[in-house]
Amino acid sequence: MNRQAETTLQISGMTCAACANRIEKGLNKIDGVQEASVNLAMERSNVTYDPEQTNAAEFEEKIKKLGYQVEHDKAEFEVAGMTCAACAARVEKRLNTLPGVTEANVNLAMETASVEYNPGAVSTEDMSRAIDKIGYQLHEKTEDREGEDHREKAIRKQTVKFISAAVLSLPLLWTMVTHFEWTSFLWMPDVLMNPWVQFALATPVQFVIGWQFYEGAWKALRNKSANMDVLVAMGTSAAYFYSIYLGWQWLNSSRTGMPELYFEASAIIITLILLGKLFEARAKGRTSQAIQKLLGMRAKTAVVYRQGEEVEIPVEQVQIGDTVLVKPGEKIPVDGEVLEGASSVDESMLTGESMPVDKTAGDDVFGATINKNGVLQVKASKVGNDTALSQIVKVVEEAQSSKAAVQRLADRVSGIFVPAVIAIALLTFVVWITLVRPGDVGSALIPTISILVIACPCALGLATPTSIMAGSGRAAEAGVLFKGGEYLENTKSIQTVVLDKTGTVTKGEPELTDVVPASGWQEDHLLQYAASAEKNSEHPLAQAVVKGAEAGTISLLHAENMEALPGRGIQAVVNERKLQLGTRKMMDESGVSRGEGAEEELQKLESEGKTVMLCAIDGSYAGLIAVADTIKETSKQAVERLHQSGLDVVLLTGDNQRTANAIAAQVGIARVIAGVLPEQKSEEIQKLQQEGKKTAMVGDGMNDAPALAAADIGMAIGTGTDVAIEAADITLMRGDLNSVADAVLMSRTTMRNIKQNLFFAFIYNTLGIPIAAAGLLAPWVAGAAMAFSSVSVVLNALRLQKMKIS
Repeated sequence: MNRQAETTLQISGMTCAACANRIEKGLNKIDGVQEASVNLAMERSNVTYDPEQTNAAEFEEKIKKLGYQVEHDKAEFEVAGMTCAACAARVEKRLNTLPGVTEANVNLAMETASVEYNPGAVSTEDMSRAIDKIGYQLHEKTEDREGEDHREKAIRKQTVKFISAAVLSLPLLWTMVTHFEWTSFLWMPDVLMNPWVQFALATPVQFVIGWQFYEGAWKALRNKSANMDVLVAMGTSAAYFYSIYLGWQWLNSSRTGMPELYFEASAIIITLILLGKLFEARAKGRTSQAIQKLLGMRAKTAVVYRQGEEVEIPVEQVQIGDTVLVKPGEKIPVDGEVLEGASSVDESMLTGESMPVDKTAGDDVFGATINKNGVLQVKASKVGNDTALSQIVKVVEEAQSSKAAVQRLADRVSGIFVPAVIAIALLTFVVWITLVRPGDVGSALIPTISILVIACPCALGLATPTSIMAGSGRAAEAGVLFKGGEYLENTKSIQTVVLDKTGTVTKGEPELTDVVPASGWQEDHLLQYAASAEKNSEHPLAQAVVKGAEAGTISLLHAENMEALPGRGIQAVVNERKLQLGTRKMMDESGVSRGEGAEEELQKLESEGKTVMLCAIDGSYAGLIAVADTIKETSKQAVERLHQSGLDVVLLTGDNQRTANAIAAQVGIARVIAGVLPEQKSEEIQKLQQEGKKTAMVGDGMNDAPALAAADIGMAIGTGTDVAIEAADITLMRGDLNSVADAVLMSRTTMRNIKQNLFFAFIYNTLGIPIAAAGLLAPWVAGAAMAFSSVSVVLNALRLQKMKIS
């Protein structure tokens, strides 16, 4: 009998009934689909199928091949109960096996899970129930971000446990210290050597304070897996119960001398592991300081005008369209546009730029930036999660919760590590009790316990996520936003950096420099016609012409039928005359012949780095108009830094070759690709990639979107708008090319830090296990070393937060 399952898929891209029919037919052709129906109005498909023959992933693939998309939701969770990399791997594996889950990533360092899923097939409640069954808890993140309170409570609870364990373990530690000949002079109360007293001290540590290890071990074993808790529970239990056995034998014998007990080993191991976990939790909290710092910058209240009066309200109650009053020294509470007033605003928290930015009516301002010296009235345009700051926090959080490729390798190793360690420990026990010291259980137990305790893969699991958290957080403070861990990893491999010219190398604010009329035309009349045609264009060159005309008190004429021709120029009807303004190509395609001396003048202006536009009126050449876009003060220094990093730098622009060469020469770029239309930029990127070069494209995130997408790494340089953040792999909040060098430096440094952590974790386990197997490592020393390894990995990652970048 066939099994039956149902799933619901949310579909985008359908425009008519034919689309719905096409999808329905395609789904019904899949083997194992019993019935598929598509509802165009709800943009949803319901599929009944045999899960042994097909699955939801196959349906999604079919829908994509038909030219449509399946929409997914994304949920963020806090995960409680994880103790090591094996736990994180198990939670991630369980989530990924749920029907409807497209991708799940679990971050051990942040104790979070990020899940992309089909809401028609699975719910967040389904996920919580599934994870609860394997012994962990999922708590969906809420906007009030109480996760930090939860973490603080866990740290306080762990602190109490450690102090209690330390108080009970200290007398046992004293008994162990006085065993050595060189400590024979120390006083040892006879009562502490009594097996009953040691039993009384060790038992609360083992089964009350250390109950978390038994609980975690049981949950893991119940689900046919093993984690750190299994290793700790096995190792300490072996020492504890063998001590009970020896104590019982002593009590039933002549009671001469004192038996060799191991209660101190089990209690001290648990105490040291708790101490390590406490240090680790505190250090892990510091790796997310960047996000907390950003969140702490938000204004708590806002003064708005309601019914003609100034009212102070919580910032969460500000609505789009409200007029907000911001006084000197106050934080701007929301993103918006200045209606009245003039001031300078400190935007360093957003862009990393230390210099305040002047703001007047019409300028945009951003939430959490600081108003320095004037009163501003701001019309709220973005509030809550839509503000630039919230977008930055979102990007950083996603980067910190995503996985780099190197982490996936570590996760696979961690998944098989614990069972392998248990096998090695059992083999060691057998070898010792049969070959090394036949029949001596105590001697065989010491190396076995040491192996179980020292081999925990915690350091391996923390090596990558802690570095990514610290590195991406530090980069965000400098205005460099990596969208994911894979981009932070891949940026280190970049060999060629391709720079867009306008707004990237240059300020993007060109000024009118020359008006050269042809015979029969006056300078003012030519400029009047050109500016009139350009007045409705948002292109920087057009704005420069209009501003130049207005500065000369030239009145503009009515223009109609304005048409922009990408990469060529514009055409319009001005004062009933057809005007064309643009490149040589445009003039040649229109059959406009230039007058005598025009080409010479054109080349002269272009050799000076100016952009020259040719003007034709009613099909006849009317003259030249030149504008110049000045170089950013930092561009030359940034290009030098990129060269010093061993990177090739290429200038890619739609401008002509002479202008591009002049700009490139000023900043020290040797290779120039000029005269490229917007749609051709991605082709040029692909040509560079075909040369075997890993290529990064740096542009404004809008006009250069195809090239940004084609590059191995796309970097949007600008002010962090939604479009820029969506278009690129990395968003550079500052309008400064030094951020490109910073991104490369941050990537290389972070990956070096990850390799240090992984090397330490692998070497630690590789060396620790054979040393323990040889009987050269006391169990309590193994416990201390295991605790230290995790802490040291996190502390090494934290060095990234103090890294100096421009």
